Amino acid sequence: MAKKKVFLSFDFDNDLELKNSFLAQAGLADSPFSINDYSLREAHPDNLWLSKAQSAVAKCDLFIVILGDNTHKAPGVLKEVKIAAGLGKERFQLRPQGSKAHPLSDAGKVVVWKWKNIKVEWS
Repeated sequence: MAKKKVFLSFDFDNDLELKNSFLAQAGLADSPFSINDYSLREAHPDNLWLSKAQSAVAKCDLFIVILGDNTHKAPGVLKEVKIAAGLGKERFQLRPQGSKAHPLSDAGKVVVWKWKNIKVEWS
């Protein structure tokens, strides 16, 4: 089975470590995911950023939001979720074990970050 191309959405200012942990796991040989790092730091809400985000999300098969403590307030993540929903992309939210991070509206179901469960569900 072909690996799913993933767009990973995360709070750039606060959750880079979570993103890097996911990338490390997703890089394992038995991972069902193919990750192209399209990380877009939203320095300024402008048309260029929006165009790049739309293009990157359009190329993915699966849209994943990594939930950190402030993700629900991150403007770039909220815009990326809106783009993914508008394009009808399959999406889910990944909550680290023990976290009480708030889920985002329209970003899909929340999955507790246990790698074997993620692999089984999206293989």
